[in-house]
Amino acid sequence: MAPPRKLHRASESNVDTAAVQFPAPAGYTALPVKFSETSRSKHCLYVKEHKVRQDLDPTRPQDRTLFITNVPPYCTQKCLSRLCSQFGPVQSVELQEKPGPPDTPPAPESKFFVQEQVPGFRFAYVVFRNRAGVHAFRTSVQPEPLVMSKGQPLLTGVQKWITAYTQSLTDPAELQAEVDSFMQEYDRKISEEEAKAEAEEGVPDEDGWVKVTRKGRRPGIPRTEAANLRVLEREKRRRAQKELLNFYAWQHRENKREHLAQLRRKFEEDKEKIAIMRAQRKFRPF
Repeated sequence: MAPPRKLHRASESNVDTAAVQFPAPAGYTALPVKFSETSRSKHCLYVKEHKVRQDLDPTRPQDRTLFITNVPPYCTQKCLSRLCSQFGPVQSVELQEKPGPPDTPPAPESKFFVQEQVPGFRFAYVVFRNRAGVHAFRTSVQPEPLVMSKGQPLLTGVQKWITAYTQSLTDPAELQAEVDSFMQEYDRKISEEEAKAEAEEGVPDEDGWVKVTRKGRRPGIPRTEAANLRVLEREKRRRAQKELLNFYAWQHRENKREHLAQLRRKFEEDKEKIAIMRAQRKFRPF
């Protein structure tokens, strides 16, 4: 009869199954969830009250906000809102890559040229409409995991990849419309800048300076075909002269000698010029 007593004691010590099966870090409460009704594996969301000064985070009141970590990639804002609505009416749900102030990413200029973010575990802030939601969460006990895909299926695996691939395909008509609108906006900005430059041309600024532009310069004369051919022939001759110019050792020696001879000739010419200049500077009263 000893073994049954041990089994009976083990069953009695397993009263708080949520605390035993789902431990949580200090200050957090483990909220067990699972993907579907038939899922055997469980996942824990670690939740605690959001306690930050009102002036630092005005959009998340202390007494009405829950901070959730370990949010899986497939969990969306709608899924979290549906899970937390069991404790009370939810006002807003925010998912972020890292905890802190609300993320305010700049609005993408194009939906076709947006850098995709690598999905991973995220953080969430759930704001209830009243304080009763946070109080209901603190007093609630979840012996069984909550189902995340209940009522609204979540896409995972191959279905999610197929959906992401389908959404990534670009419609040529939409892309052309976006490019046309971008070019129209660009032309409008250029015309506004040109009009502004014309209005400011010749008008002194606060310091009295006048902006000078290249607008008044005479445009260059376009080259004819014969002139283009002469330029090409000149370039060919220059390239031919540069080819194998300093390839051999004797070429290096000849180039050095020629360079020294040019320097000597230049030195003698400069000496003669200086002598002539000195002779011209002499004072001749008669």
